Amino acid sequence: MPYGAIPGLHHVTSICGDPQSNLDFYAGCLGQRLVKKTVNFDSPDTYHLYYGDAAGTPGTLMTFFPFTDAGPGRAGPGMASAVAYAVPSSAFEGWMDRLALAAVDFDGPVERFGTRMLRLRDPDGAPVELIETAADGSELGGFHSVTLWEADPEVTARVLTDHFGYSAAGSETTEDGERLRFTAAGGGRGSVIDILRSEAPSLPRSGAGTIHHVAFRAESDEVQLEWHDRLASAGFDVTPVIDRQYFNAVYFREPGGVLFEIATDPPGFAVDEPPEALGTTLRLPEKYEPIRARIERVLPELRPARKRAQ
Repeated sequence: MPYGAIPGLHHVTSICGDPQSNLDFYAGCLGQRLVKKTVNFDSPDTYHLYYGDAAGTPGTLMTFFPFTDAGPGRAGPGMASAVAYAVPSSAFEGWMDRLALAAVDFDGPVERFGTRMLRLRDPDGAPVELIETAADGSELGGFHSVTLWEADPEVTARVLTDHFGYSAAGSETTEDGERLRFTAAGGGRGSVIDILRSEAPSLPRSGAGTIHHVAFRAESDEVQLEWHDRLASAGFDVTPVIDRQYFNAVYFREPGGVLFEIATDPPGFAVDEPPEALGTTLRLPEKYEPIRARIERVLPELRPARKRAQ
C-alpha cells in the first residue's frame, strides 16, 4: 500500500427508529454480532449500537443511533445512500434461500460491475446490498462498499484520489444513474467506494433509514494526526481529535456534502469488556457513570436478537 493511503472503511453510522427491530435485523437476519451496546456520547438518552464480526474488526462495523421518535429520512445528493456487505461466492445462493425462508423481500440477483448482488431494505427502509466476492465462508465478510450520492461526483472523486490514495476503477450506467467506482490501495474489506450521479428527484432529509456519516480507517493515532494535519493544510475544516472510547475520531465534510470521519483502529472494543462478552451489557463512558441509573431508566429494554432461518 502506498505511504499515506487510506486502507478502507472503518465503520458506517446510520440513524434508525425502533432499536429492537434494528437489532433483530442486523444481529438476527444478517447474522452480525452486537459488539457494543453503549449510548450516543453527545446525547446519552439514546443508544449507540455497533454490529460487526466476532471481534468488531474495522471494516465490518455498522453502527446506529436509534431515535424512537425519528421521522423517516430520505437519501439524496450530498448523502451516503447505501451500504454493501461482501458475500462469499460459495454462499451467495445460500443467502438467497436464507432471506426467502425468513420472508425478507429482496431484489435480484442483478449484476454491478460484472458481479452479482442482492438489494434488500432494513426495517427503516434503508437499502442494504449483498455483493458476491471471491472470499471463502458462509457468513457476511464485512463491508464491500458504500455508495455516495453526489450532484457533482468529480469534486468528491478528487478527495478520494488526490488525498486518500484511491484509484479510479471504472464506471457504468445503471437504472439508478451513472456509477463511478474507486478502490483503496489495500484491496481488503471495505476498500470500495461508489459515487452515484443520479437525476432522480430527491430532496435529502436526515432521519430514520439514512446514513449519518462514513468513517475511514487510520491504523494508529499517529497516522490519524498526519491525516488531520494534511487535510487541514489542504483547506478542509477538520475537527480536533475526539475520544470515542473504542477509537479516536476526526470529522470533516467533503465538498459534495457527505460527512467523513477518520477513525483509528485501536484501542478496539475489548477495552471495557472481555472479547467473549462483547455487547452483552450497557457500557458507558466514565463521564456518564454517575448518572447510569437515570440513563437506564430512559433507554428501552433490548431483548436478544430474534434469529432468522439459516
